[in-house]
Amino acid sequence: MKYLIIFFSAFLLTACKKDKETVKDNASADSLTITKDSAKTGAVSGKIQVDIIPFPKEIKECSCYFARNKADFEAEKYIYADDAGKTAYMKLDGKRLAMNLISSSDMEVDEELTKEIESDNYKISVRGKKIKSEEALLFEGTLTIEKPDGTVETISIYGECGC
Repeated sequence: MKYLIIFFSAFLLTACKKDKETVKDNASADSLTITKDSAKTGAVSGKIQVDIIPFPKEIKECSCYFARNKADFEAEKYIYADDAGKTAYMKLDGKRLAMNLISSSDMEVDEELTKEIESDNYKISVRGKKIKSEEALLFEGTLTIEKPDGTVETISIYGECGC
């Protein structure tokens, strides 16, 4: 009888050990799948987020301000504004920025509008064509944003410059 109990106990211990090893193998396979999924989501983030800004209080007189299209412009959903001199304002990747205007074309001379803006993390280029000339000049064009990592975002814009 002793031998039967010892034999049966040894058999049960061996059987339990195999089940535990099988469970460990399944857990390893699951963690590998999770690692692969997280790597895929990390590679997707490369887009520059451009948000709507209220008209900056810092701008007192002459300015240029643009929205994505005419409807947004009329609804005052601006994505860019500058004081027609030194400073441009945008909200990029969730942060409101005041950036230095590097260069700006003289809009009275030709029909083209060009502006170059730089900050530590962004280089912005504005290109536009005059579509209407009244008290303020209306423009349509593009706004291109570049980051040092090579990410580039180009947006159609509609807006005006004037005093």
